[in-house]
Amino acid sequence: MFDYSLTGLVTLLTLLVYIKTAFDVGGARARHNTPAPAMSGPEELNRYIRVQANTLETMMIFFPALWLFALTISDIYAAAIGILYPISRIFYARRYQAGENRGRAFTVGFMATNVLIAGALIGLAHAAYAIYS
Repeated sequence: MFDYSLTGLVTLLTLLVYIKTAFDVGGARARHNTPAPAMSGPEELNRYIRVQANTLETMMIFFPALWLFALTISDIYAAAIGILYPISRIFYARRYQAGENRGRAFTVGFMATNVLIAGALIGLAHAAYAIYS
């Protein structure tokens, strides 16, 4: 049996959110007749590109934090905290793409990631102490 199924589901949901941002960029490119590899264009296209780029940038911090927390603390707690990240990214994307304030949505995902980092640090320090003391 796989002991990290909930964390795995949060991981896959996050990847689906990211894939959606990629399709959104493609749609914006088509609407504005801006073929790849151009990384700028009309303001709307730039917002879609920034959503995708920012999501990728933050995922690189979120995934290790999520999995290290799950491995050292708990699958269910990692998933319960981690689910806030993909949900916040959905709201972040909608607000950014509409040209609205996205600060609160960003903050929710950022704080969830920081809680996962802190928990993973505590879990790893506890494990290291148990092994090496």
